[in-house]
Amino acid sequence: MNGYLADLFSLDGRTAVVTGGSSGIGRGIATALAKAGASTVIVARGETRVEETVAELADAGCRAAGVVGDLSTREGIRAVAEAAAVPFGEPDILVNSAGINIRPPFAEITEQDWDATMTVNALAPFLLGQRYGTGMAERGFGRLIHISSQQAHRAFVGSGIYGVSKGAVESLMRSEAEAWGGTGVTSNTLVPGFVLTPLNARLQEDPAQIAALAARTMIGRNGLPSDFAAAAVFLAGAGSSYVTGQSLFIDGGLSVH
Repeated sequence: MNGYLADLFSLDGRTAVVTGGSSGIGRGIATALAKAGASTVIVARGETRVEETVAELADAGCRAAGVVGDLSTREGIRAVAEAAAVPFGEPDILVNSAGINIRPPFAEITEQDWDATMTVNALAPFLLGQRYGTGMAERGFGRLIHISSQQAHRAFVGSGIYGVSKGAVESLMRSEAEAWGGTGVTSNTLVPGFVLTPLNARLQEDPAQIAALAARTMIGRNGLPSDFAAAAVFLAGAGSSYVTGQSLFIDGGLSVH
């Protein structure tokens, strides 16, 4: 990488924590950040997938470590926050990609469904960002990156609590951008279209619906985790220092078609 591009995009010397980093969009982003030079911590519930992801990155010459953790409780979130800062020190970059997608018919949503969804999808990003943001501000550099959803902006295919939680994430992003403004810390959101990941495996059982969603884009296909690599590296690096409080749609034009 030449010096000009390195100044804009290189993550050499930076540390990153990616929740949900062992599958789907999170894995795609973790891979991109690690290959751009960041020492990257993969956080997820499944030990096997965490180990596989870390091994794959290590084989590619990257610095990577794994933390097996559960973001479904306050105690679990706090434990992850401390554990993820151990391998490479306090992070410069936090990517909140972990999420759960519980979608019973709206009238059948329980309080337990609500609590579980809001804890993983909204409370964990808040607590992790609060925990790491202070140190980022003291050091003069920090990047908070959230993964949102079309359903933070519009209701379709049964948004339910999932859409509510992602709406909360986008409001959190704006609050973080305001709170850390002027400190060198930014907060932004990537908004996927329909991406072929394990999180939406239920929808993928219906080929007709998959084809219909692809047809709603302007590109003519559904998304892949690799589609988020360049945008994530941009938002994580020095070149995005004047970008904060923004929702960047990575959706093939679905949201404007």
